[in-house]
Amino acid sequence: MDVLQLDVSGRPQAWITPREAATLYASNEIAWTLGEPVIVLRGGIQRVSGLQSRIDLHAIVAVRGSVPSRAWRQVPALTNTKLFARDRQVCAYCGHDFHAEDLTREHIVPTSRGGNDSWMNCITACRACNGRKGSRLLHEAHMELLFLPYVPNLHEDMILRGRRILTDQMDFLMASVPRHSRLHG
Repeated sequence: MDVLQLDVSGRPQAWITPREAATLYASNEIAWTLGEPVIVLRGGIQRVSGLQSRIDLHAIVAVRGSVPSRAWRQVPALTNTKLFARDRQVCAYCGHDFHAEDLTREHIVPTSRGGNDSWMNCITACRACNGRKGSRLLHEAHMELLFLPYVPNLHEDMILRGRRILTDQMDFLMASVPRHSRLHG
């Protein structure tokens, strides 16, 4: 289980290990938490008091510090894993579901024709449809998109990274996922 790290304003920053979260707790870097503790870490016995040290880790932690203004404008990195998850492993041309190994990153405007490798120019396609389209434009290949590409927001990006997400974490992230997102479907 990973811990969802937020900045002090509630913006997702990273998935961190329980060990990394414990370091933040021990360093007094946690500004606030959400939900109930999910892991209890026990340490050594203090000589003077005879008490065992203990850290109750929450699934969502916000870290102290300032938030850079540019942080809100970041576009998530595009990877095949996240692209296929965004498109729910469905080919944008034929509409069938596929396993990840049978999917490809398809450029709507091929890179050989000036298209870029971006969220708005990439969709998920099965190998057959990708091969049929080739390096042609949609109208040249007589093909249509069944759904449009979009840039996931940072909350969606945290979900698309393919982690095992706890209910509290998913509820927090989904609260900021736009209605048009295919993650709602």
